[in-house]
Amino acid sequence: MNIKFSKYHGTGNDFIIIDNRSLILKPKTEWIAKLCHRRFGIGADGLMLLEKSRDFDFSMKYFNANGNEGTMCGNGGRCIVVFAYNLGIIKSLAKFSAIDGNHSAEILKHEKNDFLVDLKMQNVEDIKIYKDHYFINTGSPHYVCFVENLDSFDVFNEGRKIRYSKDFMPNGTNVNFVEIKDENLFVRTYERGVENETYSCGTGVTASAIAFSLRENKTVQNIATRGGKLSVKFEKKGNSFTNIHLIGSASFVFKGVILAMLF
Repeated sequence: MNIKFSKYHGTGNDFIIIDNRSLILKPKTEWIAKLCHRRFGIGADGLMLLEKSRDFDFSMKYFNANGNEGTMCGNGGRCIVVFAYNLGIIKSLAKFSAIDGNHSAEILKHEKNDFLVDLKMQNVEDIKIYKDHYFINTGSPHYVCFVENLDSFDVFNEGRKIRYSKDFMPNGTNVNFVEIKDENLFVRTYERGVENETYSCGTGVTASAIAFSLRENKTVQNIATRGGKLSVKFEKKGNSFTNIHLIGSASFVFKGVILAMLF
C-alpha cells in the first residue's frame, strides 16, 4: 500500500508528517532516515506520525532525522496541530499526547498555508546553572550558552563537541548558542538526532528564553532564529517555570505519496 505524506515547517524546522491512525505503518529506523535524507529522500529534520488517542484529539510520535524516536519537538508540535486541522480532526483548539506528556494548542490565525499556533509546553523545574552555561529540559534536554557575534559563530563544530562530550553521555544533548540583541534574543541550535544546525528549534528557543530570564531577571518577547521569529511566555516563581507557551508559525509546504516499493 502506498503511504500519503505531508511536508510542513515551523520557522524552517521541517517535518514529514503521516496520518497513521490506522496503524498500518510500522516505523523502521533505516526507512525513516532514508525519507529524511536531503539527497536520497524527501528531506526533513524529522518525521512525525499522527495516531489515535483514547483521551485526546490525537497522539504525536516523533522521530529524528537519523530514524530514532526522539523527545519532544516544539516546532513539530505546532506543525502536527496544523496537520490535524487540515485533516478535520480539530478546529482551532487541540489537546494531544506526546512523549513528554500532554499538550494543548490553539491556532490563533491563518492565511492560506501559513498558521500562527500557540503551543503549551510542560512545566520546567529541574534547572542546572553553571558558570558558563545552563542545562534545561523543556521536553528535550538543552545546553544553553550566551555568546557574542553569533552570526559568525561556528555552531556546527562547537555544538558537536558539547553534544558528544562525556558530560552528556550516553544520550547527548541539544546545544543552543544565544546572543542578546537589544533585550531580544538570537538563537542558533545544534540538534542531536539531526546532527547538524537546524534553522530553528522550538524546545531550544523555550530553554533559551528561560535561561535569559534566569540570567537577566527579565522576560523576552521576540526570539529570532535562522528560520524566523518565535515568542515564549511563562509564569516564573524562583527557578520554576509554569504555564509555558511557545508561539510561532507552522506552514504547509507540499504533500505526496511514498510508494510501497520503498518500504
